[in-house]
Amino acid sequence: MRLYNTIKNKAYWLVDQINIEGKSEEDYKVEFTKLLKEYEEQKIEYLSLLMEEHFENWLLSKGFRKISVIHEYTKSLEEEQLIESELKFHALSEGLMTDKEFADAYELCRSGSANKNIPQLIEKIMAALSQELGESWRSHCYYFLKDNELVGISIPHMEMGTTDEGRMFYFGIVPNKRGFGLGAEIHKITLYLMKQMNAKNYVGSTDESNKHMINIFKKNGCVIRNKKGIYRIDKD
Repeated sequence: MRLYNTIKNKAYWLVDQINIEGKSEEDYKVEFTKLLKEYEEQKIEYLSLLMEEHFENWLLSKGFRKISVIHEYTKSLEEEQLIESELKFHALSEGLMTDKEFADAYELCRSGSANKNIPQLIEKIMAALSQELGESWRSHCYYFLKDNELVGISIPHMEMGTTDEGRMFYFGIVPNKRGFGLGAEIHKITLYLMKQMNAKNYVGSTDESNKHMINIFKKNGCVIRNKKGIYRIDKD
């Protein structure tokens, strides 16, 4: 049984602890030590880890540094319906926007973010999209318009290694469109799009300092599931 979800790219690894009832702290340490050894043997720039904070001293002794704390929320999608909205949305796969234009929209939406995690170059993010979501990655990339003007983007997908858990690779609002309730609206529509991908449950997370995103989770019926520290280790 896997104790961690791991996304491996050429430049970095993303590791997320899976909370499994009956597994001990020692079980998690043993499994992660194997992962860390594998990472150290590869030419990978860094490893980013989401893990419960009571492991913190142990992780710091391994050379990790703490970045922040994330709040993880969840919601059942069984009753999720498409809401009435003035927003129009399209998938990148429709061909109405180029990959470069979507990358520019992504860059714009993440500017001024309250999240404290270290941002990656947009080129690496776009490369990760195709690597992690596969050949059909463009069908997961949605952009939202109001009066033909870009207001936000979202990237729903199924969590790797699961058959029913939906996640968002990214979700963001154009800076000058924030504060008008559009974030909650786009998030709600994205939950429905996720359900159409056969997701039964949604799991989303954000930095503890991102009060706006936490309010969106709550407004759309999500409940807090867990809190984890964000830790990172870099190659010298």
